[in-house]
Amino acid sequence: MAFILGSGSPRRLDLLAQLGVQPDAIRAPDIDETPLKGELPVPYCNRITRAKVQAVQAGSDDVTLCADTTVALGRRILGKPENVGQAVEFLHALSGRRHRVITSVAVRRGDCVLQRDVVSQVKVKRLSDVEINAYLATGDWLGKAGAYAIQGPAGAFIPWISGSFTGIVGLPLSETAALLQGIGYPLYREAS
Repeated sequence: MAFILGSGSPRRLDLLAQLGVQPDAIRAPDIDETPLKGELPVPYCNRITRAKVQAVQAGSDDVTLCADTTVALGRRILGKPENVGQAVEFLHALSGRRHRVITSVAVRRGDCVLQRDVVSQVKVKRLSDVEINAYLATGDWLGKAGAYAIQGPAGAFIPWISGSFTGIVGLPLSETAALLQGIGYPLYREAS
């Protein structure tokens, strides 16, 4: 049984290591992540994750794990900003407000797919233009849903969360461990 991580995210790789899980292969799927017209954030995140896990080539006994993290401001999905202008727009929209971070995780083994959606609440302090510009200069916003990563410099902007910190980072460990065990994949293999 091989373990395949269907993600190119170094954060997910690091988080899996906390469970003693090292992928035998990393195969990031290439799928269209465009939201459907009127699609709400949680169903969107769930659909994208399921599409990712189905798109990864794997043997019938291999275990594949995929995840998707979405930042939601009300009904609005804030994906990965396409440019610095959109990053500025996202950060201004999040400034001084609470928003949701949804991470959906799916594991597949053969035809069996197990999936969980984890929703956390995040508060961003009111941001000044100086703070936004300094943060943008770090480049940390690149490739990040909502234009920020809680585990990076933007962590200084977040005084409060409710939910799963590791889910906000990109892979909720408790739920991921339960899914892997539920599909028959042993954790902490290095420790035994």
